Amino acid sequence: MNVMTKSQSLFREIFPLAILAGICISIGCVVNLRVGGVAGAVLFSFGLTTVVYYGLKLYTGTAGFIRRHGDWAMLAIVLLGNIVGCWLTAQMISYAQPDCIEPASAILEGRLAKGPWACFLLAIGCGFIMTTAVEFARKGKMLTLLLGVPVFILCGFAHSIADAFYFLVSPTEQLLQPMVLVVYLCEVLGNFIGCNLYRWMLLPSK
Repeated sequence: MNVMTKSQSLFREIFPLAILAGICISIGCVVNLRVGGVAGAVLFSFGLTTVVYYGLKLYTGTAGFIRRHGDWAMLAIVLLGNIVGCWLTAQMISYAQPDCIEPASAILEGRLAKGPWACFLLAIGCGFIMTTAVEFARKGKMLTLLLGVPVFILCGFAHSIADAFYFLVSPTEQLLQPMVLVVYLCEVLGNFIGCNLYRWMLLPSK
């Protein structure tokens, strides 16, 4: 099997699972936008528990478990699929639940006000929490998974896939500001670093 065939096979296998994961996280985002507060943060957990239960591919559930010298193509496919899933859901919600646009826009405005460096740091915290939650869930300990999501939301940490949905629901003129892409890439990088903190600092052999 040549490199091109392997890449195509990997894409066909991973991409649909990543799209579904993006949709699941988007559902959590919708309930958080509509309910808000502690209740909205807790109910958001439905998205992540669904991802784990069905074995879907989520960027923040994958980045902390890739091999040191591999899986980069797979991680890129996961991120792309997650964003596509968020985009599909955002299109539906913008039309069917337009009351979500204003609170989503406020989240994007808040990220832009903080700036790239702050969003990068906040994303590290989220990545660490998400990898910890998934690690526990893989061992059948779901309570940490259920607590991890409201913890990162109430801390104000940045989840790159959740923010992909919030950003895509926001008005087009706001979304197309050049700084939005800079902030988002900082969140993606921050999530990656946070997801791998436990390996780099506690388990250097992994």
